Amino acid sequence: MAQRYNSGLGWADVTPKAGWLNRRHLMMTMGAALAASPALAATGPYSTDEAPNSLEDITSYNNFYEFGFDKTDPAAHAGKLTTSPWAVEVDGLVDRPGSYDLVDLLKGLPVEERIYRFRCVEAWSMVIPWNGVQLSHVLDRVGVQPGAKFVQFTSLARPEEMPGVKAGLLDWPYREGLRMDEAMHPLTLLATGIYGEPMPNQNGAPIRLVVPWKYGFKSAKSLVKITLTDRMPYTTWNALQPKEYGFYANVNPEVDHPRWSQASERRIGAGLFASRVDTQKFNGYGDLVADLYKEQDLARDY
Repeated sequence: MAQRYNSGLGWADVTPKAGWLNRRHLMMTMGAALAASPALAATGPYSTDEAPNSLEDITSYNNFYEFGFDKTDPAAHAGKLTTSPWAVEVDGLVDRPGSYDLVDLLKGLPVEERIYRFRCVEAWSMVIPWNGVQLSHVLDRVGVQPGAKFVQFTSLARPEEMPGVKAGLLDWPYREGLRMDEAMHPLTLLATGIYGEPMPNQNGAPIRLVVPWKYGFKSAKSLVKITLTDRMPYTTWNALQPKEYGFYANVNPEVDHPRWSQASERRIGAGLFASRVDTQKFNGYGDLVADLYKEQDLARDY
């Protein structure tokens, strides 16, 4: 495992943008690498120029129901999660199925920093500096067969370390899915870190999906299985509440959730009295992804 430079500074101090940029530059020039891959992180071309949230914001306000329903439960309980060693099973319509050690699955793939807007279906949002590899690079490595039309992602369900799993809060394991063209889009990331550090447990360590133009529940955490299939896969929230959570879950201010408006969002870290922010269609990534849905009625295929 790579040894990281430790400046003695905490990333909770990085809220001012100028200070964060200076520290990011320092880490990059020191050759900081993600623990899950020997490749160095480079800033990718898809990052927003919005100031990111502090690490404290990002790691203290989470939905990760395997650890409980409260926003503070993941930070309180995820420290017990064992993340090494870690394997990801790849199966279905692939040329090279198998159980891959995480290091082997990602070895040699280009690691990028992606500063993405993150929009929760609950109408709150953040800006998060992820590190990771494009999902398309991993799928190319295992070989996508011509009949594959969808990808299903399965999260860890380990009741002895996850109190929400032990309590049966949902139908475990958590599963999500993408259409193949969504999965192969260059924005779609397998993230292994935040702020150049290994992924915190409460954010989905050691590897999670990030799909920035979709609501956050599409970005399955602590992945243990990737399945390529020829049919739309089972997904947890769509199965439990199909009238509330569609398969596509694209961020769309024009289509309200049955219980609240999606026209605006509350930015975490902005303060109790900050004004809400207008929600952007596709979370602001429409110029890159709108063509994927040009033949669809997004009010129906929500």
